[in-house]
This record gives sequence, C-alpha cells and structure tokens, in this order.
Amino acid sequence: MPEGDTVWNTARVLHRALAGGRLTGSDFRVPRLAAVDLTGATVLESASRGKHLLLRLREADGVRRTTLHSHLRMDGAWRAYAPGQRWTGRPAHLIRVVLRTAEAVAVGYHLHDVELLPTAEEERLTGHLGPDLLGPDWDPAEAVRRLAADPERDIAGALLDQRNLAGVGNLYKCEVLFLRGVSPWRPVGRVPDLPGVVALAHRLLAANRGRWTQATTGSLRRGETSYVYGRRAQPCRRCGTAIQRREEPGERVTYWCPRCQPD
Repeated sequence: MPEGDTVWNTARVLHRALAGGRLTGSDFRVPRLAAVDLTGATVLESASRGKHLLLRLREADGVRRTTLHSHLRMDGAWRAYAPGQRWTGRPAHLIRVVLRTAEAVAVGYHLHDVELLPTAEEERLTGHLGPDLLGPDWDPAEAVRRLAADPERDIAGALLDQRNLAGVGNLYKCEVLFLRGVSPWRPVGRVPDLPGVVALAHRLLAANRGRWTQATTGSLRRGETSYVYGRRAQPCRRCGTAIQRREEPGERVTYWCPRCQPD
C-alpha cells in the first residue's frame, strides 16, 4: 500500500542506488516521453513529497536541473537492481521507466503521472499539498487548521485529502480513526480532539519509516499488523464486534468497528 511511509522508503532506495551516479542510459515507456534520452545526466537526489516521488538531476550540459516526477498511486513501484541482475519486481509489460548507471539499474513499474520538468517548477505539481507528515515542512498546527477549514466534511475524506496533510492513505486513515474511537463519517467539526488525530497520524507514519511492513499494533507478525484495516468480518481486537468494510469512489476503502467507532 503506497502511503507516505512507503513513498519515503522508495525515495531512499532510489537515492542509495542512483545519487551521485551518471546515467548511462534511460528508457521511458510512456508515449509523451518515449523520445527522451537522459544519458549523461547526474542524479543529484531522490526525494518524496507526500505521495509524490521527485528524482532530481543535473543534465549532461552541467547547467540545467531537471526533475523526474512520478506517482505510485495504488499499484506503482520502483525497484533497484545491480547491473546484470534479473528484474523480478513485476511483469515486463508494466515497466514505465528504466534508468541505468554504472552501479545500478532503477526500474519503475506501473508508475502514474510520469513527467519531466525543470526542478524550479516542482511547485506546479506539489505546491497544492498540505504539510508532509514525513517531510521537513511538517507543521501539525497548519494541518489542523486546514482540516478544520471544512467542518462539515467527513473526517475520513478530510484525512485522505492531500491538500490538508500529505501522506495519509486508506490504511492510516482507518487505523488512526479506530485508535481515536472516531467514526469515519463524523463531520470534522464534531471530532473531539483534532490535534490528537493529527499527532497520531504523524506518529504512526514515522514509526513505519525505514521498513516495508506497515504495522500499527506494535506487532510485525503476519495477521497482527493492523487493528481494522484489511480485517473485514473479523472480530475487533478490542470488543469482538465484526469489522465492517465500505468501498467508495476514488479508490477509497474504509474499515471500522461499529461499536468502538459509533456513528
């Protein structure tokens, strides 16, 4: 589940594999970039901004700074391989980008919103985002202010809105609201401790930064990593009530305990 912590981890993988290296080849398998060749560009860094990945380069002329932007959404992934190593991440037809240096090969699978733009223009793609839960701009007071600006909106939708705070997806939305005992459909204006919700979201994402197994329960054992997410019809870990699940448009899925999170 590519949420803020997964994207942060992915950016670190790309940084370790490519940063400081000079591209010996590039292959873009998206129509509008099919003719682009970044050979000779130097990879400066890989960074995340919410759920956006930003690979920053200095082009071969030594002057221009360019950013390769990609979004993982629900099914995208980047993998790094040693030269000559077999690519085992996903089927070959899902490959969208391949970047090569002398030391590594980075392969992007099922990427979305792939775009090259001047680094100075990154704000065009990320300027609308709220404070990044795992970024240097994290500001809990600003996140609370943005959430509270629409008091009639349901809290689940408000947490997923990246304009309020960047990095929360379906998993953390469900887990935070369960732990706070808040119904996903309660209006923001009726959430009793909005700063507490924001603080918990930050704490959970930060706890999972640097590892691929996302856990909110304190256990990394299979089947024990979440309280409600992915546990439809299973007993609530607190009260034993069957966990409910609801799908909504826009890739939204919500799990909750109707007893612990009364509407």
